[in-house]
Amino acid sequence: MSDNSQPEAHEEDHTGPVKNPKQLLMAVLASFVIPIFVIIGLVYYVTSANKPAAGSSDMEKSIAERIQKVGSIEIRDANREMKTGEEVYKAQCVACHAAGAAGAPKFGDAAAWAPRIKTGFATLWNSALKGKNAMGAQGGGDFSDYEIARAVVFMANAAGAKFPEPAKPAVEAAK
Repeated sequence: MSDNSQPEAHEEDHTGPVKNPKQLLMAVLASFVIPIFVIIGLVYYVTSANKPAAGSSDMEKSIAERIQKVGSIEIRDANREMKTGEEVYKAQCVACHAAGAAGAPKFGDAAAWAPRIKTGFATLWNSALKGKNAMGAQGGGDFSDYEIARAVVFMANAAGAKFPEPAKPAVEAAK
C-alpha cells in the first residue's frame, strides 16, 4: 500500500496567501487603493514646493492685515441733509417689502400691516433698528436712526397708519 499523505503535503506547498474569497477581495481592493493614495501623496509633495509661505508674497500687506485694529471708525457729516422716508424705503426697504419676500408685509397692504400698526410706532421702529425674523438690523447701517424712523412712518402710513413725522435729532435742530 502506498501512503496518501504525500499528495496533501504537495498541495499545501502550492497554495498562496489568499485562502478564501474575502481575502481575495481585500487583496484586489488594496492593490488599487494603496497606489492611488501613494500617487496623491506624491502629487501633493511635488506641488507643495511651488506654494509660497503664508504672507510671504506681499509682506507689507500681510503685516498690515495681521496688526490691524479690531474696530474702525467711520466719520460722517452730521450736517448732511437727511433722507426722506420714501428715499430710505426705495434705497433699503423696497427689496423685501415690495414683493413680500421672507414674510415681509408688502408696501401698502393694510391687512398685513394692521397688526403691526396696532403695536405702535416705537415697536415698529425698534424692530427696524434691531431686526426681526428674517429682517436684518438696520441700525448703524447706511442710514441714521432718524432716517429709519422716517422710513417706518412712510411704510406704515401707506398702509393706513396715522403716525406723525418723527422729530429731527438735536444736531439737525441746531442747523
